[in-house]
Amino acid sequence: MLEEPEIACPYCGETITVVVDCSAGSQRYIEDCFVCCQPIELIIEVAADGRLAEIRAQAENG
Repeated sequence: MLEEPEIACPYCGETITVVVDCSAGSQRYIEDCFVCCQPIELIIEVAADGRLAEIRAQAENG
């Protein structure tokens, strides 16, 4: 199940849409901002029913 939540880039503040594959379960990975190209660490929590429960975006170093 794919979801497309919007997040705010922790570097430039722009709102961007990311694609999350909820069938992979909870996950953590790096994705570059489409606007400023800085690396964003995405922390994704998937609920027991397979839906996106929470997404957090933070600067790669923290």
